[in-house]
Amino acid sequence: MFANYLIGLREGLEASLVVGILVAYLVKSGHRDRLPVVWAGVLLAVLLSLAFGAVLTFTSSRMSFQAQEAFGGILSIVAVGFVTWMIFWMRRTARFLKSELQGRLDAALAMGTMALILTAFIAVGREGLETALFIWTAIQATGQNTEPVIGAALGLLTSVVLGYLLYRGAVRINLATFFTWTGAGLVIVAAGVFSYGVHDLQEAGILPGLDSLAFDVSHAIPPSSWYGTLLKGTVNFSPASTWWQVAAWLAYVVPVMTLFFLPSRSRATAPAGR
Repeated sequence: MFANYLIGLREGLEASLVVGILVAYLVKSGHRDRLPVVWAGVLLAVLLSLAFGAVLTFTSSRMSFQAQEAFGGILSIVAVGFVTWMIFWMRRTARFLKSELQGRLDAALAMGTMALILTAFIAVGREGLETALFIWTAIQATGQNTEPVIGAALGLLTSVVLGYLLYRGAVRINLATFFTWTGAGLVIVAAGVFSYGVHDLQEAGILPGLDSLAFDVSHAIPPSSWYGTLLKGTVNFSPASTWWQVAAWLAYVVPVMTLFFLPSRSRATAPAGR
């Protein structure tokens, strides 16, 4: 549940910040009458995300076991790609997000209502689709339908409250620190999802080595125990992992975590420009 809470919190806060910037700019620029148009774009993005999740669930339920495993494995890897891109995108553009959105909003206001709806729709829809895909993969990985959804819903609710408080100026948080540490946490979560996706592909017969285990600690960490369930729900830890799963986890987490904590190019070159 915690992993999905983190996903909901991170993605939801990004969307909340985007909506807050759009709303604040419209109010301050004297375009309060266009707020319903922005909210319409946000609502369409939410509905699209829900529909996307429903399509994934319906599609996979009508497949054979082998096809389900292949489908789940491929989408798990796709989800990891999206989340990785999102982590680095926010790290790179967080400082310029406000000015970038305001520039797009100026252009949309000049073009008319549909452009304004599309701006809000795209800004929120990206986070919504990523969240729906990642939650679906978490449901497939844990075999639980309720806890991943509850965790993500609580994360989204928290992000909405935080977004509103930030908009009203009631709270101040260091967004750079927040996105750094939640980003690091998501790298660990994504590594687990990537490893699980590889296991799915093994069960589908696409990758070999299903019976070649790197370790099996099921006797010490029973999957049905509370701590086994906790590890499974947070970092997708499997007590019995194949060599392919372990290799996939390491191949993802080592380079991605290293790149994530490397100084960005703009920061590294800043002293030289002074």
